[in-house]
Amino acid sequence: MTWYPEPSFAHLARLTDGTGLFEHARGSDPLPEHGYCVDDVARGLLVVCREPTPSAVGIQLAERYLEFLLRAQSADGSFHNRLGVDRRWRDSSDTGDWWGRAIWGLGTAAVYAPHTGMRDAALVSFARAAHQRSRWPRAMAFAGLGAAEVLGVDPEHQAARRLLADAATTVGRPGHAADWPWPEARLTYANAALAELHLAAGQRLGDPRAIEIGLRLLGWLLEVEVRDGHLSTTPAHGWARGEPRPAFDQQPIEAAAIADACVRAFSLTADARWSEGLRLAIGWFLGDNDSTVELIDPETGGASDGLGPTGRSLNQGAEATLALISTLQHGRNARLRTHVH
Repeated sequence: MTWYPEPSFAHLARLTDGTGLFEHARGSDPLPEHGYCVDDVARGLLVVCREPTPSAVGIQLAERYLEFLLRAQSADGSFHNRLGVDRRWRDSSDTGDWWGRAIWGLGTAAVYAPHTGMRDAALVSFARAAHQRSRWPRAMAFAGLGAAEVLGVDPEHQAARRLLADAATTVGRPGHAADWPWPEARLTYANAALAELHLAAGQRLGDPRAIEIGLRLLGWLLEVEVRDGHLSTTPAHGWARGEPRPAFDQQPIEAAAIADACVRAFSLTADARWSEGLRLAIGWFLGDNDSTVELIDPETGGASDGLGPTGRSLNQGAEATLALISTLQHGRNARLRTHVH
């Protein structure tokens, strides 16, 4: 049985105040002057609600994050993203990636939040947001994954069904080139979320063809992003055919998206290829990567913001730490399933 570290919420709690989750840190110290963003708060809500038996601190975090999202939402279902430390919004309400992540977090909370009041409030907010649409594929992918959570307990939720179907259309089908089936000309960020969206659409909408598409895309992505037996993720500036690999700055969000997608693929197929994908994603954080550097800080429970050619970032921001928590949650769950069987 493979050993993985337990996910720690200590650094997440350190980055959280009475309003929300600070986006950036210098080392492990929060940088309040950079404020908060819905993008991270939504991911925080998601990982806390994924905990089967959240601690008292975890429940408090979930309540705070949900309250933040409810305040960020406009009447038309769109969301602000950036809030300053002065508690003033820095942007207009819209449907960018943060809207999609908010829906993902709300959909997860509507099913798994620690008490009924939270679940009810999250579902109302989800329904309001689910009538909006975004032109951005990743925003729609994140939103579709939230819709898939709701459909897992209410298969007839019509707003969720329409959103998930529209997300699959927006994400797009594979291209015709055998060596580049990806629906985009360039890999950018959270790439595996696009493959996972097709898997979720096939699973919740009863579309075997969508599952085939998702598996094909995820399989190709793993082929591209595995090098010398370890994960070598797409860097922050993206990657296209003909560009050198490995490339840096690699970021934790990529490994977390691969872990998410591989877990869903394994649940649909029981194919060991996908459990291996999860192992590679966890290994990336543990030092099985292009720079042989561990990105976990065992003292704080945080994760480094990025991986460079000779080392790691010293900063432990919210996105990286949330990616680590999410990935280790999957590792723990896989270990528990192995133990049970």
